[in-house]
Amino acid sequence: MAPQNSSEKKTTRKTDERIKPNQSYIVRRFGIIFAITAILAVAIAVKLVQTTVVHRADWNRMAASTLADSVITYPDRGEILASDGSILATNLYYVDIMVDMRATRFKIIEFVDSLPMLADSLAAAFPKYDKKGWMKRFNEQLKKPKSKRTRNFVIAKGVPEEMLNRVKTFPFFRAFRSSNQTGLKADMVMKRSYPFGRMARLSIGRVGQTDTDPEIHGRSGLERAIDTLLFGIPGVKRKVVSTRGTRYADERPAINGYDVTTTIDITMQDILEEELGQMLINAKADWGTAILMEVATGDIKAISNLERDSTSRTPRYIEALNRAVQAYEPGSVMKVMTMAVALEKGFAKPISREYPIGRSYPYLGKRSISDTHSPGSLPVSRFIEYSSNIGMVKMTMPHYEHNPAQFREDLAELGFFDRLNTGIAREVPPYFPRVKNNAGGKLDLSRMVFGYCTMIPPLYTCAFYNAVANDGRFVRPRLVKSLRSPDGRDSVIPVSYVRERIMSSENAAILRSMMRGVVWEQGGTAKSLRNDVVEIAGKTGTCKIALEDKRPRYDKNGKKLDLPPFKGGYLEGHYRVTFCGFFPYENPKYTCIVLISDPKVPYRGPAVSSGTVLKNLALKLNARGLLADDPAMTAEHSGTDAVPTVYSSFNDERNATLHADLRLGPSRAIRHPAKADSTGKVPDVKGVSLREALAKLEGAGYAVAFEGVGYVYAQSPEAGSEAGPGTRIRLSLRHN
Repeated sequence: MAPQNSSEKKTTRKTDERIKPNQSYIVRRFGIIFAITAILAVAIAVKLVQTTVVHRADWNRMAASTLADSVITYPDRGEILASDGSILATNLYYVDIMVDMRATRFKIIEFVDSLPMLADSLAAAFPKYDKKGWMKRFNEQLKKPKSKRTRNFVIAKGVPEEMLNRVKTFPFFRAFRSSNQTGLKADMVMKRSYPFGRMARLSIGRVGQTDTDPEIHGRSGLERAIDTLLFGIPGVKRKVVSTRGTRYADERPAINGYDVTTTIDITMQDILEEELGQMLINAKADWGTAILMEVATGDIKAISNLERDSTSRTPRYIEALNRAVQAYEPGSVMKVMTMAVALEKGFAKPISREYPIGRSYPYLGKRSISDTHSPGSLPVSRFIEYSSNIGMVKMTMPHYEHNPAQFREDLAELGFFDRLNTGIAREVPPYFPRVKNNAGGKLDLSRMVFGYCTMIPPLYTCAFYNAVANDGRFVRPRLVKSLRSPDGRDSVIPVSYVRERIMSSENAAILRSMMRGVVWEQGGTAKSLRNDVVEIAGKTGTCKIALEDKRPRYDKNGKKLDLPPFKGGYLEGHYRVTFCGFFPYENPKYTCIVLISDPKVPYRGPAVSSGTVLKNLALKLNARGLLADDPAMTAEHSGTDAVPTVYSSFNDERNATLHADLRLGPSRAIRHPAKADSTGKVPDVKGVSLREALAKLEGAGYAVAFEGVGYVYAQSPEAGSEAGPGTRIRLSLRHN
């Protein structure tokens, strides 16, 4: 037993000896781990203190900058409407349909299998390419490595959103819901649309971008002049973090632009453009401009600027430079302004006073002033009728002999140089230099009184003549009639005056009588404008076209001079001709000016060219009942039980508002259009405005053509007809 016990003791002793060093090793390992953990804990604690206390402000700024990531949202641009509510400029939304051929989970095998059927469907919907053409385009992409394929394979651009829904039903696209599998995507694009094409194009203007401004703003015309109202106020969407991820939320919603109702009358605009355009073709002129203004209100009912298209092989005139607000030497139409000053200051009276005229008058012994068709003598009352240069000089210059600069001051007193601020971009005031009190100044003034050595925009001449027709009240021309805010509130812009009165009623009547003589008296320079329907009064003007030097000119200090581009001298045989007048004579309703540059024989005279445009305009307005004392055909005045025509609407609230405003009571004068009862049937848009009809039909995928103005009274195909998307719907509109 002793040896066995001895052996056990030895084994135990050896085991104990092995455990002791292992225990010390483990203790050391745990000690190292504890030390490292303690160091890390201290480091974390230090970093925590630094982050939350020492560098707290810095981290807060970083967090704020991350969450401050934002995007600008742009508002819808306001619409521009004609005086009757017809749309002149509006926003229409379309989509660009594309395929991302590099989509992450693009089903390439399924796409290749479906390609023949897909190409067939695309050819039917978008016949720009046939089936083979579509397959060829897709195969060109499929041959490339995935990394080289396009992300924007264009299927169609600028199509109604309904077409996108249709494409989603095509083979392959309908098999998968995820765009990441089909690659199908669409970008929404807004286009500024002008339903009446180039009608009043320069006055309405256009929108666009610049290299420095990617936003869509007005670049010309009314679009530019009131861009801040039309554009609206951009909004902001800011990045927010939530349990569902990061998203953008409205911080400040965009505020849409105002809708602007103009004074333009579509019917009058159409007539004026047609008459001016035809005369320019007949006269082979360079360009022409015309303005039609309502006497009582100053409303610009029509305005046209046409210029020869140098790129066209056949005679063609297009809207180009807005010459209605640019300044030109006026010629003899200036004599009306001179006579107005003379009547108000008293040196034109008595108007029966006779002056010797003759053919030539060497004022101050210098180059003679000539008259082409005046008799040996004339009373003041017939100076305008005969368009006598000599008579105007002999009447005017003695009054300003000692202070020729006073004539300009007397014109300014009438408000002639005040800014009209019509809302037409690039409007300039008249250029009428201040002359010196010496022989040169007097000589210049002697030419200014009958329309040379000065520059006046046609708009200003028209506005002044309108004041004469308006019994001396100088109403301010306007192109904007009212504004509608995004929340639906209307703001009517009232009629305003440049001057409450620029001449007495007596003098205005005298001047109107003088202008009547231009057409109706024996010596009148516009006798060809006589007619038995509309009595016209006005003044002719002929001016040689000056040679121009467009190089900038500077004074002795190097400052650029704001001077007209006169070079000195005139182009012989080339003239600008003008007729400005009003009608009907006894009760003037409209004032019109027509200016034509360089008409060729036999249209070189102002009466046979510019005057004829005005005459034809007046006759056509009369034929359409637009010169009647009360053109509104109501039941009370017409002797019928007809109710007034009003626009219908798909918007029940708008119908309710019209009922209340018109006090229709239980009347059903406003008809609710019927809705299409199923997909594939043409919606009923009769009775609604063009704006709502376009939105309804184009939203359903139809193409729309229309004629006339006002509300829809007929449509083809009829409402309820079976017609798939892409069918052309023709609308007929009227406003009475």
